[in-house]
Amino acid sequence: MARLNYNHLYYFWAVAREQHLTRAAERLHVSQSSLSAQIKQLEEQLGQPLFTREGRKLVLTEAGHVAMNYADTIFRAGSEMQAMLRDGQTSQRQVLRLGSVATLSRNFQENLIQPLMGKPDVELVLQSGTLDELTRRLYVHDLDAILSNQAIQGNARAPVRCRRIARQSISLVGPPLGRGKQFAFPGDLDQCPLVVPGPSSSIRTGFDLLCEQLQRWPDIIAEVDDMAMMRLLARDTGAIALLPPVVVRDELKNGALQEYCALPGLFEDFYIITADRRFQNPLLNRLMATPAEKILSLD
Repeated sequence: MARLNYNHLYYFWAVAREQHLTRAAERLHVSQSSLSAQIKQLEEQLGQPLFTREGRKLVLTEAGHVAMNYADTIFRAGSEMQAMLRDGQTSQRQVLRLGSVATLSRNFQENLIQPLMGKPDVELVLQSGTLDELTRRLYVHDLDAILSNQAIQGNARAPVRCRRIARQSISLVGPPLGRGKQFAFPGDLDQCPLVVPGPSSSIRTGFDLLCEQLQRWPDIIAEVDDMAMMRLLARDTGAIALLPPVVVRDELKNGALQEYCALPGLFEDFYIITADRRFQNPLLNRLMATPAEKILSLD
């Protein structure tokens, strides 16, 4: 295998950061034709096109994004070498960029990423947003994967892989009932003060259908899409919440809340969504190796 020309790689890295050949050439103090020729040589050596042109802008191909990630690592390592020799300390880490749907349980996310936390070779970037926003960022390689409680379908132009990694039953959770008392399902649903997800939630849709089938009419006092807010309301208001137990893991463990019952046929699914790429971040395999029972653990 021919030795990689790091000068060519550096020029590629500069152009990728500028997204413009002329500006990169000016910054590097080389001619545009020389810069273009050296990037062409790098593409020939790698056997992959690294850029496509959209108008006057250069856009990275999938292989270009992979090469850019390696180039970032290589030139960051060079900077770290200088820091090590100059200051005596530095670190070298792989970066995993995850997007999480804003309504997703924080405890679920913590359980999932916990095996990677504290690893000296791993840096996690975790950002939240709407599923549409995160999907757009996934397609342009700003994210390696999305954590979601909603499945999505790709298309021929934008294929995705949506893997279900865990499933948990939906429960009614509320303040402790006291010694010897029990929640009688379904009879106690009538006029029961409930905090529930909003109408767009699949949990809410399934619950409404269940109540209709059972001819039960709970008193819905709040509709909340954010699981963190639902957790606070369940803990602080004395209302009963409709949610996966992992959301209130700590409160169940310390006795502040009690799981009354799991509702028949109601579940929440948890997914890892990735773009259909030839080159995936190798840290994803470590993430997806987390067992479902660990992800949903209440311990």
